[in-house]
Amino acid sequence: MSSLKYTVFTYALLVWCLAFLAACGYRFSGAGELPGDFNRLAIETFKNKSGEIGIESIITNDITYEFTRTAKATVSARKEADAVLTGVIRSARSSTISHISTHTTAERRITVTVDVKLIDTSGAVLWSANGISASEEYTVADDKLVTERNKKSAVAKLSGRLAQRIYYRMTDDF
Repeated sequence: MSSLKYTVFTYALLVWCLAFLAACGYRFSGAGELPGDFNRLAIETFKNKSGEIGIESIITNDITYEFTRTAKATVSARKEADAVLTGVIRSARSSTISHISTHTTAERRITVTVDVKLIDTSGAVLWSANGISASEEYTVADDKLVTERNKKSAVAKLSGRLAQRIYYRMTDDF
């Protein structure tokens, strides 16, 4: 009989928790709407002010994928768009996070920071955010080509995370 009471109590607690979460307005990130009233979005290639060559294409492609995947707006050419997303890659910095010896690095971390702006066709700013960043670690090898490949892989991972952060911040209704 006590196991029946335990089961009933567990279900009652679960129902209460679900009701509480619904009542407090809890939602998942990115569940809100895009700022402004538009259906077609152009995403310009980000300007690269970092020393990391080619990073602007990787980040712009991941942001385009994120907006295409969520289908809240149709990604289109600038001349057909109702709004334009622009961005600047402010920095891409690598820092050592572990050593094998005093003069030998084992791992590094690359951190990319961007500023993003969403404008409508009249040039009015619908949304902007500065200093959005993401980091990823990579292994340093004896071979410089392997290290560079590891760094590029880290940039690809952090770029996807950065694209999600931009999208989620843009669609938060807080």
